[in-house]
Amino acid sequence: MLPILCQSLGLSSPSFEAVLKCEHKYWSRLEQRRVIPEYIPDFCVVDPFKDDYHQQITLDYPFWLKPVKAVSSFLGFMVRNDNELETAIEEIRKKIHCFAAPFNYLLQFADLPDDIADIDGYHCIAEGIISRGQQCTLEGYVFDGQLCVYGAVDSIREGKHSSSFSRYQYPSSIPQPIQDKMIAVTERFLTYIGFDNGPFNIEYYWEEESDQIWLLEINTRISKSHCPLFRNVDGMSHHQVMLALALGKQPVFPHRQGPYRYAAKFMWRAHSDAMVNRVPTEQEVQAVTRRIAGTEIQLHIREGMHLSDLNYQDSYSYEIAVVFIGGDSELELLQKYRDVQEALPLELVPLS
Repeated sequence: MLPILCQSLGLSSPSFEAVLKCEHKYWSRLEQRRVIPEYIPDFCVVDPFKDDYHQQITLDYPFWLKPVKAVSSFLGFMVRNDNELETAIEEIRKKIHCFAAPFNYLLQFADLPDDIADIDGYHCIAEGIISRGQQCTLEGYVFDGQLCVYGAVDSIREGKHSSSFSRYQYPSSIPQPIQDKMIAVTERFLTYIGFDNGPFNIEYYWEEESDQIWLLEINTRISKSHCPLFRNVDGMSHHQVMLALALGKQPVFPHRQGPYRYAAKFMWRAHSDAMVNRVPTEQEVQAVTRRIAGTEIQLHIREGMHLSDLNYQDSYSYEIAVVFIGGDSELELLQKYRDVQEALPLELVPLS
C-alpha cells in the first residue's frame, strides 16, 4: 500500500511496480532471471486449485513449494515425493486466502505484464533447493539512485529440513568479500527494476566450498526483527533509516556505537504440538531480564492453549517466544539464551 499512498500524496517512495517486482515471488524470479540468472534456482508457477497441479511442476524432487505472497515461511513446504506434494497442496488450499485475498486487492492497481496478469495471490511457486549453505540477510536502502548496505545479519536454522529459524545474529560471520559480491548482485537487480528511495532487506545463501551465492528473496522494507540487533551493536534502531527515507532525506546511520559487540534474536521453538500448562508471569519475566543483562523476552503463548492455535507459523514448528540478547561474543549470546530458558518457569505438556 505504501507506494500507492505516497504517489497519491506526492511523497518519496519506490514505485508500485518496483515493489511488486520484489514482493510477488514469481514476478521477482522472472525479473531476476533476466539480469542475474546465475544466482537463482530453477522455478515454475503452480496453480494449487487445478487438478493438474502435478503436471504443472517442471522440477524434480525435492523442491520448495510456497505461495507467491506470504510471510515468515507460512505455507512453505519441502516436497520430496508425491505424497508430500499432495499434503502440501491440501494445506495450501485451506489457508492461502489469508494473504492471497488482500494481495489480490492490491494487484488490481497494477499494470501487469501478460506473463504475470493471470498469476494472482492464489498461485504458488516451486523452486529448486538452494538452502544448503549459510544464510544471511543484507539490510540496506537506495536513495536517489545510490545503494547502501549498512548491515548483514546471519540466519541460523534448525529442525526438520533446517527450515525453521533458530536465531538471527549480528554482525554476520560471512567473509567481507562474499558480502561485497552479494551487494554487487543486489545493486544489479535493484537498478534493473528501478527500485529507488526505499529500504530493503535481501536474503542470500552462501555455499562455502564453491563460493556460490544464491538469492532467496527481497523484501521492500526493514526487518523489524533486526531492530534490537542494530540498537545493541550500532547504537540505533534502523527504523531511523526508514524514517529518513520517508522524509526524503539521506539516512545517517551509526556503526558499532552500541553497548555490545554481538546481538541476536533467538526464536524459542517447539517442534510438536503441546498444551501450555504454565507461562511465566510478567513479574517473573522482568526478574529474569534484570538478572541477565542485555535480554528482552516476548512470549507468544498463554496458559491452556495448544501450540497449534498459534497463527502464521512455519510448516514444521511453533514459535513460543523470542529472546533478544546482547553480548560481547557468540558464546556469551548462547550462554545467556540457555540461562533464560532455564530461568523461565514455562511448562508444555506434549499431546499424544
